[in-house]
Amino acid sequence: MSSKPASWDPNLYQSRHAFVWELAKGPLELLAAKAGERVLDLGCGPGQLTAQIAAVGVDVVGLDRSEEMIAQARRNYPQLQFEVADARTFNVDRPFDAVFSNAVLHWVRPAAAAIERIWQALQPGGRFVAEFGGYGNVRHICDAIAAGLLAQGGPTFEAISPWYYPTIGEYAGELERRGFDVTFAKLFDRPTPLEGETGMRDWLRMFAGVFVEQVPPDRRETFIGEIERRLRPTLYYDGRWHADYRRLRVVAHKPADSTE
Repeated sequence: MSSKPASWDPNLYQSRHAFVWELAKGPLELLAAKAGERVLDLGCGPGQLTAQIAAVGVDVVGLDRSEEMIAQARRNYPQLQFEVADARTFNVDRPFDAVFSNAVLHWVRPAAAAIERIWQALQPGGRFVAEFGGYGNVRHICDAIAAGLLAQGGPTFEAISPWYYPTIGEYAGELERRGFDVTFAKLFDRPTPLEGETGMRDWLRMFAGVFVEQVPPDRRETFIGEIERRLRPTLYYDGRWHADYRRLRVVAHKPADSTE
């Protein structure tokens, strides 16, 4: 959602990046969805976590900005409701008991815009549970991309980066300014294995397309290869590539006496 590349490849996402939903046990446990509740899955992608939430008897709606991802989600789970919507501007017909979001909000700027929509989507007493990239997320990958852009004579990393990796204080502060009670916040390292010998290359194509597209087409393979070369001493170990993920996990509540 927000500042992502114009399109996503749901086949590459599902076939090579299943860790996005397979490693979501922690936030799902914090959500603790109960039968009969209404839950909004914000940034649902191809719907795997939406389906897990629905499996406990929840009335769930999946939203994602990507038309490609929503089309795939509808193919994957035709019995569930999925809609195309932007995290910064979406509206709902009826408030939800909970808003859940996994691996999405580091794509969304300004953060306050999404927080406002989440607030409006919740009924008083409702909860917001999210996990996304936090301060220091993929630091080695970012540094390698920045060096690669410099070597290619392209724009600076900071000028075009779509990513927002806040500290606990930054994000909790945004939530509290809107009126949320932040009851849990944790920033932690989560090195994540990637699939196969082309794991880093696939990750860059999937998630860092905005940088790759800055390089002329005939030099993109060289650009990606240079990033791999820079990262191999640090992020290739135990026989495979890893992404140096650092995640921010939060739980916040809209006060029960809220009248907005």
